[in-house]
Parts: sequence; C-alpha cells; structure tokens
Amino acid sequence: MRYFGIDVSRGRLDCAVVDESGQRAKRPRNFANDTDGVRDLLVWIASVDPDEPRHAVLEATAAYHELVATQLHHHGVVVSVVNAAKVRSLAKGLGMLNKTDQLDAVILAQYGRLARPRPWQPTELHLQQFNAMLMRLDALEANLRRELNRHEQESLRGTSPCVLDCLLETIAFLRGQCTAMRKAINAHIRVNEPLKATIERLRSIPAVGEKTANRMAVVLGVNTFTSAKEAAAFLGLVPVHTESGVSVHGRPRLSKAGNPRIRASLYMAAVVAKRINPDVKDLYDRLCTGGKSKMAALGACMRKLVHICFGVEKSARFYVPAVARTVSN
Repeated sequence: MRYFGIDVSRGRLDCAVVDESGQRAKRPRNFANDTDGVRDLLVWIASVDPDEPRHAVLEATAAYHELVATQLHHHGVVVSVVNAAKVRSLAKGLGMLNKTDQLDAVILAQYGRLARPRPWQPTELHLQQFNAMLMRLDALEANLRRELNRHEQESLRGTSPCVLDCLLETIAFLRGQCTAMRKAINAHIRVNEPLKATIERLRSIPAVGEKTANRMAVVLGVNTFTSAKEAAAFLGLVPVHTESGVSVHGRPRLSKAGNPRIRASLYMAAVVAKRINPDVKDLYDRLCTGGKSKMAALGACMRKLVHICFGVEKSARFYVPAVARTVSN
C-alpha cells in the first residue's frame, strides 16, 4: 500500500507519499488545484509503484477538496477525508512543531498509514443540494435573529428613524428569503422519493420534528456508518472520561465533536422526548433515579435518539417502541 497525503489549499495541492514502513516513496510534488492540476496529479500517482494499491488522505477544506477527492475516487484511488484537528494532534505527538504545506502533506500520508481512516465516497447530488438548502436556511434564520435583536436595541435607544427603516426592510427581506427557502426544501423533498421516505420514517419517532428529521436524513445519508455508536460519536454525543491514577477523576462530558447545529436540534428533541417518547423517557427516568444529573441524563437521551434514528433508517421501517416490539414477539 502507498499512502498519499494531499494538503489542499485554494490554488494548490501539495502531495507526499510514504510506504508501509513510513519511508517516503517519492519526492513530494505540488499541483494546481484545478482540472488540469488534478489530471497531472492522477498521472503522478499512477507512476508511483503501479502494482501497489493507493490510499489518498486529505483534510476537509471548505469546498476546495471536493474536486480532487471526487476525481481520485472515480479513478479507483481509495480516498479518506479527515478531520484537520486529529492530523494536527498526530503531528504534535510525533514532535513535528513546524507547519508548512509540504510538511502537512507528509503528516497526512503518515496519518493514513497509522490510522487507516475509513474510505470516503462522493455525496449523491440530491443530498448535496438538500444539505446546501438546509445550511442556507440556517444562515438566513441566524441573520434574521441578529437583525431582530438589532431592531429591538435600536428601538430602545431611540435611534434615527432611517436606521429603524433600514432594519425593518432587511428583516422583511430575510423573512421572505426564509419562506422561499422553506418552500424550496419542501419541493425538493417531494420530488426525491428516497429522501421523502427517510424523512417520513424519522418523523415517526416521537419528538423528532421537521428540522431534526431533515438534518438526520442528511447525516445518515451522507455518511456510511456501520453502527449507531459511530453515528453518535460523529455527532459528538459520546461521553469523554478524564481519569488518571487516584487524584484525577473528572466528570464525564460529551465530546462535542461534530456539527453544533445538529446537536442543538437533538437537544431540543431530547427535552421533548423524555416526556413523550417511551424509550427515551424510560432511559431518562432510570438515569435520574440512579443518581445521574439531569444534564447527563439529557445527553444520554440525545444519544438514544441518534441510535433510534439509525435503527429506523437501517431497517427502513417506521418507529415502534421497545415495549410494543416485546409484546408482538
């Protein structure tokens, strides 16, 4: 196996390659981050030990990594898109304190050799479009909240009428954009049957509303999780323990590694689920009775909801409470 590390920036791809022992198999190269540059990169990769399988490791860099990752995947190269923080932690652990593009490429290659990250696959177009719509709606709603807060503050200050008029115009525009984006999201769901079916199954879970179902449909559709625990870990909902010897006994906390908007949505869903979802309510009551704090129990409820969402989507069935499943069996 040959491991290729590709450090991606807006205009350039810095590339390095190591073998199974961690030795550099060829001199590092750099290419332009465009169609011609990616074509040259593919030729270079093919020239490095043609009989050996290839694994390319890239960091997620906004949208700049998507062209090269997609082209490598289509040409039979195993691709992994990894978290930059994990790669940097490896670099510090190896004593590599300098940070340059070429050195980052070497570290990425070494990370691929040591961690063997999971293969990446391009997202289906309809899910890409759906995710973009959800992200745009989140941004519009955040801007609307900011403008509403500004209008409230400026009204209390008795500021100039022209400022208030400008704020009101912006608020009206943002409200219209939010409405239009929600209509586009609903229309997209209606014309994509698999996506529509997934969201309907997720909505069958008590306390999982529209926003949570939409976001979880993207998470479960884009990522190839092999277990519910992987999905929970991806969303930052697994407990992190801090213990060492007899003196260090920190309280467990959620890792919070992942999209904070999805976690916020799951938190609100868990607050409702601990009252109306039988599986989540049973877990919450049991943990609180056992001495867990309410926040720790809510964290477990968020994780339970992700497990239920994963199970519903994996089985392609609507939600059935555990008690009902036991009775039917």
